[in-house]
Amino acid sequence: MFEPNRTPVVVRATDPILHNGVCMTLRSRDDVWLVDGETADPTMVALLVTDRLDEAMTQLLSALHHQGFTRIVLIAGEVDDNEILSAIEHGVCAVARRSEAGADVLVRLIKAAAAGEGALPPDLLGRLLHRVSRLQRQVLQPRGLHLGGMSNRETEVLKLVASGFSTQEIADQLCYSQRTVKSILHDVTNRFQLRNRSHAVAYALREGLI
Repeated sequence: MFEPNRTPVVVRATDPILHNGVCMTLRSRDDVWLVDGETADPTMVALLVTDRLDEAMTQLLSALHHQGFTRIVLIAGEVDDNEILSAIEHGVCAVARRSEAGADVLVRLIKAAAAGEGALPPDLLGRLLHRVSRLQRQVLQPRGLHLGGMSNRETEVLKLVASGFSTQEIADQLCYSQRTVKSILHDVTNRFQLRNRSHAVAYALREGLI
């Protein structure tokens, strides 16, 4: 059993020297609990330490992701923008450079991950946000799409559904046929694995799409 005031964390590294160094650092802290890799489960925080996000670390990260780990912290010697995006796709929610990762930083990132929060170095976060903005502006907007994966007409239909309009009323307002409205709603519910119109509206509201 883990003490309630200590955050359980499993440390993984492709280099045993890095692994031992981080474990030694964390053992001096009474607010985290180091867990043996064999007894770890996906509800815990996984702390990955590496020089670069190379093939071996990418495979380890992918394995953790498939095991269900979603609270993953990555400490890397060097990391570029593309590697950050790849890491996030594999479940990483917090990143720090090894040169900046003292005991306090490690514990802060572990606790942030355990709370479901994210953390990136300011310069990487700024560049990532710039890339997202450019993607929206140059790629998605010209195609009538949003980052959430819905088109303008899909959000228009869902807004009217949320306002209580019937299929016929939505068709009349948007100059669509009823068949088109039904097809749009069917596509949305299928693509996002939603149960019905109400679930689609709730999803769109929760994700800030409408």
